[in-house]
Amino acid sequence: MQSQDIQYITEIIKEKSRILTDLIDEVGKVIVGQRYLIERLLIGILANGHILLEGVPGLAKTLTVMSLAKAVKAKYQRIQFTPDLLPADLIGTLIYNPRDGEFSTKKGPIFSNIILADEINRAPAKVQSALLEAMQEKQVTIGENTFKLDEPFLVLATQNPIEQEGTYPLPEAQIDRFMLKLLVTYPTKQEEREILERKAVTESNVNIKPIISAEDIKQLRSVVDQVYIDDKIKDYIVDLVFASREPKKYNLDLDQFIEFGASPRATIYLAVASKAYAFLRGRGYVTPQDVKTIGMDVLRHRIIITYEAEAEELTSEKIIQKIFDNVEVP
Repeated sequence: MQSQDIQYITEIIKEKSRILTDLIDEVGKVIVGQRYLIERLLIGILANGHILLEGVPGLAKTLTVMSLAKAVKAKYQRIQFTPDLLPADLIGTLIYNPRDGEFSTKKGPIFSNIILADEINRAPAKVQSALLEAMQEKQVTIGENTFKLDEPFLVLATQNPIEQEGTYPLPEAQIDRFMLKLLVTYPTKQEEREILERKAVTESNVNIKPIISAEDIKQLRSVVDQVYIDDKIKDYIVDLVFASREPKKYNLDLDQFIEFGASPRATIYLAVASKAYAFLRGRGYVTPQDVKTIGMDVLRHRIIITYEAEAEELTSEKIIQKIFDNVEVP
């Protein structure tokens, strides 16, 4: 790609990304700080990828997703996952009408644009498997009929890293379908002081206005697709993923710590998420630093560590960091 083409794409991005600045400002009326979380949620929207948010209770995970959904002119549905939830409660079911002897389809809450799956790990495997088709194929099968889901379709799921009683660990196949896994952390002292100032009232009447429509999101995604990614950076992405599968070839002594490396889906998501991150930074091209910045969120839930790694107190994050430190940057 010619440099003038990259310049042209960068100018389009600068113009188009204004709407995202307005969106962040609108969400900021309710949410204090959490810039990392808000940016990553926007990457999910731009890159058409589902997001898993993990953090202790009270960090505004649900509130952030709800605030973002209000700022998007699209259908939003919050589903509270519980141990007694059934697949039909999620995707819908067939209802028999005795008058005409026919079955009619009653669609479930999954038929929305933005789904907040609250405490997703509290629902059993049957419900989790009902989500798989929707997340990957963007369609739902009820009885003999298959229904396409409206675009954009985004699952934003939350889970609590503590209090694992009565929870069902998410199957690896489902975890792999999340483009990003975000670890939501505590606010800074200054941010917490502002939270106290804003929220220590019995009633809060902040209204969030819709800023962006489903059509706008489609247009922004088509611009993200045009973001230039050099062949050297494509090779770098593939090297990072392969280093998680065959660490010895990259002079990494990690064989005994990695049970399974990242899948080809990680390669695709790393490239698309890097483009979306470059877009957020107002650039028409991807840099190696973009890949590194977004890489941890794309890879942390895809690398399965061994018992030896747990015994050595090595987490998937520490292993990924070693891969980033040792794989040659273009």
